[in-house]
Amino acid sequence: MTAAGAGTPPAESAPVGLRLARLHLTSRRVPAALAAIAACAVALRIALHWQWNAYGALQLPLIFETGCAAAIAATTASPFGEPERATGRWLPLLRLATALILTAAAAGTLAAAGIGAHLAGGALDVLRNLAGLTGIGLLCAALLGGALAWTAPTAYLMIAIYALYTQWHGPALTTPWIWPARPPHDIGAALCAGLVFITGMAAIALRGARDATNERNT
Repeated sequence: MTAAGAGTPPAESAPVGLRLARLHLTSRRVPAALAAIAACAVALRIALHWQWNAYGALQLPLIFETGCAAAIAATTASPFGEPERATGRWLPLLRLATALILTAAAAGTLAAAGIGAHLAGGALDVLRNLAGLTGIGLLCAALLGGALAWTAPTAYLMIAIYALYTQWHGPALTTPWIWPARPPHDIGAALCAGLVFITGMAAIALRGARDATNERNT
């Protein structure tokens, strides 16, 4: 028998990988996160039927984008720790894929909620703001743990709301690092949000959330 034959047969590797992915998603409460994302999209759709002034119209999607980002960041930790560490190289890929899939689902769902309604900034603004807020949440999870990952996006929401306020009452905050206050096609704001998103993805994929159960399993 060769060394290759002693390993897992190729026909069995795919079901094993699918089972590992399913267990990972379940342990990270991904179904609950998807439900929260859907709820945010439904609430946004309902709210868009009301009349909003310019300031309120910009604030509205930002609130639901923050809710989605917090839900995504919360999936970075499991109450059971990370038994997937036994799989070696698969754990970073599972972390990365989970965060990417949830972010794409949130962006698509929120953008779809604005179809046929007046969604301030449009789908491009949703994508930029959501990506940046998700990156902030993932970085917070890597530094403080999944249980506290919602705090950073919520704090940034307060900063962004104030920055939007200054657009009408001055002096205006124009830094691209507060990207929700910048126009949808602002390149600098998009680069800042993208950089935060990429950094957050890298941190959570390579390190994972800093939780007590994970620290004990390290």
